Amino acid sequence: MEIALLWILAALLVLVGLLGMVLPALPGTPLIFLGLLTAAWIDDFTRVGGLTVGLLGALAALAWLVDYVAASLGAKRAGASALAVVGAVVGTVVGIFFGLVGLLLGPLLGAVAGELLSGRDHRQAARAGLATWVGMVFGLAAKLALGFTMIGVFATAYFVN
Repeated sequence: MEIALLWILAALLVLVGLLGMVLPALPGTPLIFLGLLTAAWIDDFTRVGGLTVGLLGALAALAWLVDYVAASLGAKRAGASALAVVGAVVGTVVGIFFGLVGLLLGPLLGAVAGELLSGRDHRQAARAGLATWVGMVFGLAAKLALGFTMIGVFATAYFVN
């Protein structure tokens, strides 16, 4: 019974982690890693050993890094201010309450608002807002790819060994 509960916990951590990859309020990548680590631990690391867990940890760290770097790079390329990036993050959080449309438009509107607050003209604010948003979207895509790669690496190690 205990082992079944641990497997349920591991699966829930991975599922909530997948949600957290899209929702900024949840630490997606760390939760996926914790769920996969729990699953490896349940089996005493017999099927999923230390090397695989190390690889999963490296992928989790890379996904975390991509999350923070992508929006910054998009903003930098367009000459955006730090307020644009902060605005994009705030817009994402506020956008959660407006469903999918809010998640898509919130970061863009937040970045534009951040640029306007920093004293930029409307044209520069729109350009920087769009670049910040594109960076966040590419970062999200990369983060999701890395999250699913983590799950694939775990599944391969678990079922092939």
